[in-house]
Amino acid sequence: MTDLPTSGPTPDGPEAAATATEAPASTESAMPDASRDRASGASGAHRFSRQRRKAAADDVALGEVILEVTDLKKHFPMHAPGIIRRAGDPVKAVDGISFSVRKGETLGLVGESGCGKSTAGRTVLQLLAPTSGTIRYQGKDVTNADGKELRRLRKELQMVFQDPYGSLNPRQTVGTIIAAPFHIQGIKPEGGIKAEVQRLMERVGLNPEHYNRFPHEFSGGQRQRIGIARAVALRPKVIVCDEPVSALDVSIQAQVVNLLEDLQDEFELTYVFVAHDLAVIRHISDRVAVMYLGKIMELATRDELYENPLHPYTQALLSAVPIPDPRREHKRERILLKGDLPSPINPPSGCVFHTRCPRYREELSESERTRCTTEVPAIQGDSDHTVACHFAGPPKIEVL
Repeated sequence: MTDLPTSGPTPDGPEAAATATEAPASTESAMPDASRDRASGASGAHRFSRQRRKAAADDVALGEVILEVTDLKKHFPMHAPGIIRRAGDPVKAVDGISFSVRKGETLGLVGESGCGKSTAGRTVLQLLAPTSGTIRYQGKDVTNADGKELRRLRKELQMVFQDPYGSLNPRQTVGTIIAAPFHIQGIKPEGGIKAEVQRLMERVGLNPEHYNRFPHEFSGGQRQRIGIARAVALRPKVIVCDEPVSALDVSIQAQVVNLLEDLQDEFELTYVFVAHDLAVIRHISDRVAVMYLGKIMELATRDELYENPLHPYTQALLSAVPIPDPRREHKRERILLKGDLPSPINPPSGCVFHTRCPRYREELSESERTRCTTEVPAIQGDSDHTVACHFAGPPKIEVL
């Protein structure tokens, strides 16, 4: 694996001089370059196959399915306006997605804002109760887990939240925040909780002497490190990362992504990584699922998806990624999506993407268009590349 390039120590915020330093990435284009370096070797290979990873004496071995989601739906109830509160059409935030994650790999969930990717991550962790569908963890159905079973799952399924400040209690010290999982689960680590918390702080790049500081005394990148330390405190097996770097500067993004990858190697973690930044997704993910309006449009290994996108929506997203070559970028064609994202309260019939699909608008016959508007596309393809489109195919122009 090739880490994102960094330069010498540079403080991240006014308090950083007295705490652990955070080295910025050399350039903003570092992520795409690093992702290409990291992709060198066998195409489509998963990072959990690297030699420094060893199989654990666990219920699920490295490379086997640890998390499986089938036809998951999350609908939020709505009420019709008026004096009498009547049930209205629900918001279909997640509308029947299926995927699996192998132990030790990273599945990237990508899509534009409002596509349901964050809701999907929260629903998988039972932070939001699923409307229907099945969630299986280590082969066991945990869809309706509650009480003691849910508390046990919290030790093995954790989350890194998007907002590095809003996810931390401003009235508690950093030491108290990171120690919370130990107190809630009744776990007393060897050497004591305080010593373990300080060790975790040092591991994620924070000064353990700042154990008694409050969140507002740290910069954004340091706050996200606090959230990461809290997430890995109990050595979970699966972590959902909900856009963990979207609120950070580009240089700090590189450090946090490298930290997450190092922790994944060290603790044999499995990630579901939610993001809208295609460069970050390409760097960190082994497989990528592209979501649109609560549904998965395309799911493939990272190299396969970026080199051979088949769904028109995936092609449009990739065509919007800047290329760090001014000459190529100047000559490049963009695939433009017309119109706004439809409402999840009343999604389009048939294929939900047909109202914005350039292929539907420019290439299909009248009978083919009728099929798109009336028939929901079935998932087709093999285990390495699946797509939900009646007329999937390679783009007519180079998209990336």
